[in-house]
Amino acid sequence: MKKLLCLLSLLIRCLPLSAQPLNWTETAPGIWKLSVGKPEAYNLLTAAESQPNLSAISRLGKTAFPLAQNDIVATVVNGKTYLRFPLDRGEQLFGFGLNFQTVHQRGKILQLHVDHYGGKDNGRTHAPVPFYVSANGYGVFVNSARYITVYAGTAARKDSKNPPVAQDRNTDKNWSARPYSDAVEMLVPAEGVEMYVFGGPTPLDAVRRFNLFNGGGCLPPRWGLGFTQRVHRLYSADDVRKEAAEFEARKYPLDFIGLEPGWQSKSYPCTFEWDKTRFPQPEAFVKDMLSKGVRINLWTNPYVSPEASVYPKIAPYTGSHTVWVGAVPDLTIPKARELFWDVFAKDHIGIGVSGYKIDETDGYDYYLWPDVATFPSGLSAEQMRQTYGLLVQKQSADLFRNRNQRTYGLTRASNAGGSSLPYVLYNDYYSHEDFITALINSSFSGVLWTPEVRASKTSEEWLRRFQSVCFSPMAMINAWASSTKPWTFPEVADQVRDIAQLRMQMMPYWYTEFAKYHFEGTPPFRAMNLEPGFQAEVKKEVVTASLEENPYAEAVGKEIKDQYMAGEYLLVAPLFTGQTSRKVILPKGKWYDFYTGRFAGEGEVITVTPGLDKIPVFVKDGGIIPMMPPLLHAPKPGQKVDLDIRHYGEKPGQYQLYDDDGETFDYERGQYSWRTIRVERRKNGQWTGAVSAAEKGKPDTIGKVTWRFMTK
Repeated sequence: MKKLLCLLSLLIRCLPLSAQPLNWTETAPGIWKLSVGKPEAYNLLTAAESQPNLSAISRLGKTAFPLAQNDIVATVVNGKTYLRFPLDRGEQLFGFGLNFQTVHQRGKILQLHVDHYGGKDNGRTHAPVPFYVSANGYGVFVNSARYITVYAGTAARKDSKNPPVAQDRNTDKNWSARPYSDAVEMLVPAEGVEMYVFGGPTPLDAVRRFNLFNGGGCLPPRWGLGFTQRVHRLYSADDVRKEAAEFEARKYPLDFIGLEPGWQSKSYPCTFEWDKTRFPQPEAFVKDMLSKGVRINLWTNPYVSPEASVYPKIAPYTGSHTVWVGAVPDLTIPKARELFWDVFAKDHIGIGVSGYKIDETDGYDYYLWPDVATFPSGLSAEQMRQTYGLLVQKQSADLFRNRNQRTYGLTRASNAGGSSLPYVLYNDYYSHEDFITALINSSFSGVLWTPEVRASKTSEEWLRRFQSVCFSPMAMINAWASSTKPWTFPEVADQVRDIAQLRMQMMPYWYTEFAKYHFEGTPPFRAMNLEPGFQAEVKKEVVTASLEENPYAEAVGKEIKDQYMAGEYLLVAPLFTGQTSRKVILPKGKWYDFYTGRFAGEGEVITVTPGLDKIPVFVKDGGIIPMMPPLLHAPKPGQKVDLDIRHYGEKPGQYQLYDDDGETFDYERGQYSWRTIRVERRKNGQWTGAVSAAEKGKPDTIGKVTWRFMTK
């Protein structure tokens, strides 16, 4: 009898949960949730403390459940959860976190594991977000703080509805070592999990719903979208003052300076206390820099030195293992949070510091805590590894929120739930090409990425990297080791100044696009695969020397990882060292050169030779780009700024321009405005433009308006 009961128990545990209909619940329009087994209380969303923007999700409207529910399988066996989602034969997949070398993810095997990127897209990365997007127009999210193994269309089951055909390798030339698979399968090492399906109907709609479900994208302060210089790690207060003055004298924009490890009395591990030899009067220093229009951002990692004044109190609330002999606070415990962040609130933010660069929350394994570590909260080392970047982002951002002050900083690790957190990812890897691919992939996972500039071997590389970074979420030089300056290569110093000033001129556009990220969920920088009309009609390839056949449809079917959309209207196609020309794939519709307004192409592949001074940028037909004068610092709250509004192409255009005070959270209480910019053609053929009037009691920072109709 005992043996029979044990057998029955085993059979029950192994019984697929999908043997009964899975009870998907629509939690918001176009978003469905399913819980299987016993989901863990601690997950990615609880770590990030995400709150869905339900009103914004509702504005996206309803849509049908995008998958065949009977083909979704969820099974719990021996304490592990097995998931299976169907795939069509021609269906491509995107996402699964911040990948650096591949955009197409179908056919990949990944273990989603927070880590420093090691050179391979194997799931171990800075943001291993368990969310994927289908070209068929839906998304799937598994809300677990565990190392999830993913088989993204690689495993062929014998009970598959659409199995691969067996082939004879001896005689069949089409035999493949990787047979067709009709499913995404995942293994979650937990007794249950909650998961979500996000409807479209387009891939971009699924991404929007995912971002809004996580609170909407972050809305940085205006100064965060200016230019930042991270200075040498051992700079003193006088060194920083001198460098900021040189930026001013040379007319290079500068909104915030990043202090690297030497600002602390000890680092690796950290005291979080000012070094009094390099910064004898930190409060006076920070205030002096603020008076010059330059904010201060502090580097740190969250591992407490035994010599830190907070160490004796926080030690009981730290993990069993150290990082560089620094204690690891268990930031899920309220007392640990209070003790740790009180130092930051008092000695940094309290004297005017504007943000943080939070380092080394990602890996490698040899210096981060091991999976055998324990934490006083009872959470596993694995769960802590997957969420520590989220914890430090959320908790540090709350320090600024408590002061009604926005921030914008850098982090080395993130995950699902982090869309609304005001941090940009970076790392120590330094491939220009792969940095652009990462920027593209960030748009599928609700994170931001900066292709930062550090050192360069040539002036050409320096300028090419600088051009890319000025069309990214954070325009930054990281000179912590090299002491490089924008003018380090004199032969391209003028071109570097020009592109930095262009970054500032475009601030009204960048700020509005980040507002759309927050209010609508649209990534400000995103993959071509999310652009409507990208897979459109077939055209000929236009080459400067001759015409040759290269079908557009064939081109867009390939993996596009070196061009991307920037905001509503712009397509950016960077060049890399050694390139003098490149091909650009234009989506359906007419496109125009950003700099001249000339027609560039229509749903075709073009070859461009822009010269060293320009990064190729193209504008949709009817595109409107609001610009301002090239100020050296972002506008202050309430500051009136003149607008130079550009219109491109042959179509009338309309653009919603966002405005608020640029620094506080008052926009959450309604203190913001959307001003409609319209461009129309009169009966006499002349273009005319207009900006809607400001609402009474709403922000109004538009000064004089001039119009530039770029396409003649």
